[in-house]
Amino acid sequence: MTVGTQVLLYFAILLGLLALAVCFARRSGRHRAFAVLGAVWVVIVDRHVKQLIVAHLALGGTAPLLPGLFRLERVHNYGAAWSSFSGARWLLVAVTAAALLALGFLAVKRVKRPLGVWALWLIIGGGAGNLVDRVGRGYVVDMIAAEFVDFPVFNIADIFVTCGAAAAAVYYWKDWEKADGTGRPDNGTGAE
Repeated sequence: MTVGTQVLLYFAILLGLLALAVCFARRSGRHRAFAVLGAVWVVIVDRHVKQLIVAHLALGGTAPLLPGLFRLERVHNYGAAWSSFSGARWLLVAVTAAALLALGFLAVKRVKRPLGVWALWLIIGGGAGNLVDRVGRGYVVDMIAAEFVDFPVFNIADIFVTCGAAAAAVYYWKDWEKADGTGRPDNGTGAE
């Protein structure tokens, strides 16, 4: 099995596990518990994929993933998004840890609706995956390079931070004031 096939298999397994978690959460009403489990799965799969890439590709090495769309390319990112703040390892560790704690607080104490809970825990899972890399290696291993557009190389954790952030934006736009912004459901009158 090629390294690209293994990465796709890990990603498919992760998506399947997350889909099952959402189904079980909907049936049981335990969105927080299943979202936390989903975040743990994101970290575990992200770690496995990064170890797979380190074991099979030299720095700068490439392998096919989805020809015409994506390829694998091992890159070490010493900064944050788009290599910003390169070389500021411990600042990035501190800022990321503080952000993850703040998001965890919101996910546990403030946000009640399922979309918001899942969005925050996906961001936390992705952020934690990259934080583990940054603390342990001193850099983040990125490996997914777009072939159809000029875009920075990214990793599994980045995908879930981005998807979680998009879901959080939708949640904030649609649901925040209805349930979580005031702590009370909106009765449709607009009165408080």
